[in-house]
Amino acid sequence: MKQAWVRLEKWSDELAVAAIESGADALVLPEGFADRAKALGRIAVVSLDGDLKPDSDIYFEPLVCAADEARIRERLAAGKTIVITSAGESLQSSSKPHVHPAPWEVIPLENLLAVGSGSIFVPAASAGEIELALGVLEKGVTGVVISSEDVMEIKNLVSVVKKMPGHESFRLARIESISRAGIGDRVCVDTCTFMNRGQGMLVGNSSGFLFLVQAETEKSPYVAPRPFRVNAGPVHSYIRIPEGRTCYLSELRAGRRILVYGPDGTATEATVGRVKIERRPLLLIEAISEGERGSILLQNAETIRLTGPGGDPVSVSQLEPGDSILVAVEASGRHFGMKVDETIRED
Repeated sequence: MKQAWVRLEKWSDELAVAAIESGADALVLPEGFADRAKALGRIAVVSLDGDLKPDSDIYFEPLVCAADEARIRERLAAGKTIVITSAGESLQSSSKPHVHPAPWEVIPLENLLAVGSGSIFVPAASAGEIELALGVLEKGVTGVVISSEDVMEIKNLVSVVKKMPGHESFRLARIESISRAGIGDRVCVDTCTFMNRGQGMLVGNSSGFLFLVQAETEKSPYVAPRPFRVNAGPVHSYIRIPEGRTCYLSELRAGRRILVYGPDGTATEATVGRVKIERRPLLLIEAISEGERGSILLQNAETIRLTGPGGDPVSVSQLEPGDSILVAVEASGRHFGMKVDETIRED
């Protein structure tokens, strides 16, 4: 999950509260204000008297020349956390941070991200800068540091970070077969978020072939819509979660972060509010996309829906061989939810 830090050059209760309420991950503060921040809410503090201390836990570094890049590269290789700053700027600087233009460029960031260790934070003053920073090398920096004296700007920019866990390029898959699969323990994932028509979660029997299972947003003669819920499948199924990982449905708990996808591939994070597991009749659905095969088990009920090419919901009770649905396919296998480059087959 990408992080949003908010930097306050001068202490302000109003700005600190705005950062905490908007979901910021840390406050970057001058020395002497850590306790005041903690009194307002649970949040990490980057400060000489905070949770994360400069020059020990975190290094504030300029990135304006090759020597800077080499120094930062060494620290990243050692697993350190780096915050890119303007030349001459420090944590205790009383001058306003240099944010126009941002004190970083894409190519040096690409070089540093290629190191593959440590964490990088960069300042960002607009939604465009945030999108650029979080998308460099398709990996992005660990997070951004937002500096503003405007409450609404802080809230808006933090929300941009929190709504950008990534984007999925969906493929069309053709249904090959649907068959009864006995009884199993299936999982309903209830989130703290209302989902819209077309939105759902990526679930499947293989981490490399996931189906877009829609939320229960549709009206039914038998059950009221539950747009916060995805009837996701049995306990063994994989589900896509932040940071490019997967986990089993059986591992989800209240408070866990998962990913919700729209039919255009846009992903947003949601918090699990409850996981409900019940024994229900199951269907095995098998599909093929560009020569790759995958499958999913879902409850045999008309309210469970996959996603058609235009984002339209398709009930599993009406699904037929030859129908097209949206899937996410990747080549890599996974080990403990993380992508690995090795031969793994899941049938």
